[in-house]
Amino acid sequence: MARFRFLDHVILILGAALMISPVAIAFLTSTHEAVEIHRNGLMATWGDNFLDTYGTVLTKEGGFTGQITGMRMMLNSMILGIGFAVGKIVLSMLAAYAIVYFRFRMGTFFFWVIFTTLLLPLEVRIVPSYEVVQKLGLLNSYTGLIIPLLASATGTFYFRQFFKSVPDELLEAARIDGAGPFKFFIDILVPISKPMIAAIFIIMFVYGWNQYLWPMMMTTDEQYFTLVRGIKQILLVWVGAQIPDYNEAFALAILAMLPPVLVVVVFQRWFIKGLTESDK
Repeated sequence: MARFRFLDHVILILGAALMISPVAIAFLTSTHEAVEIHRNGLMATWGDNFLDTYGTVLTKEGGFTGQITGMRMMLNSMILGIGFAVGKIVLSMLAAYAIVYFRFRMGTFFFWVIFTTLLLPLEVRIVPSYEVVQKLGLLNSYTGLIIPLLASATGTFYFRQFFKSVPDELLEAARIDGAGPFKFFIDILVPISKPMIAAIFIIMFVYGWNQYLWPMMMTTDEQYFTLVRGIKQILLVWVGAQIPDYNEAFALAILAMLPPVLVVVVFQRWFIKGLTESDK
């Protein structure tokens, strides 16, 4: 048994190294100068340009207007990620609560209608969504970036399954104590849903943070550019003898990875508990 356990650990370590190695190479490459990267390709050694590169991408104003910084793009990504996560959780919980506890006619039918929207990815509905946002005058705004995508079939499905596993005795006890629907939701369901909320928060935060196509369609003002779009903007620069700032692009890529990784690490225990626990 000890031999098989050792083999399991070796396989896990090799798998982790395989997953981490591209990130490590990207980080090491970002510490070199752009000319050196252009000439020699990816680097596996530490360079001398670490402080200059990361200081530049975070604080130097650039872009077409010369006013956007990496800190601003990181803030925009953070607003998008948190806005998506919080908004989707609130709407999903309310929708699942209505479907499970109000038990209105055709409630199951409406749930499956919501669930079938999973078959419609963002790319399929992005043009009509853009037209709606444009007619409402919400282009180049955080409202236009966040609100149109808040409805979540995934979140509604998970919260519905979670609420259905809550014992009916809790509902009966709340009724006996005189708790109405709102009080039952706030004082009982929300506290016991914390692991599920954490799990959905991670999923939706990463989804919002990594958005590229949607912000590109909804914004033309650089003040609303995200980190993911900033990376693409750097790599588009190729005029005459000018080469892209590869080191800055790699640095932005590393910065774009950090918040999702930190969120997953911080909420890891709740994430696993929320997706696996079914007994309340």
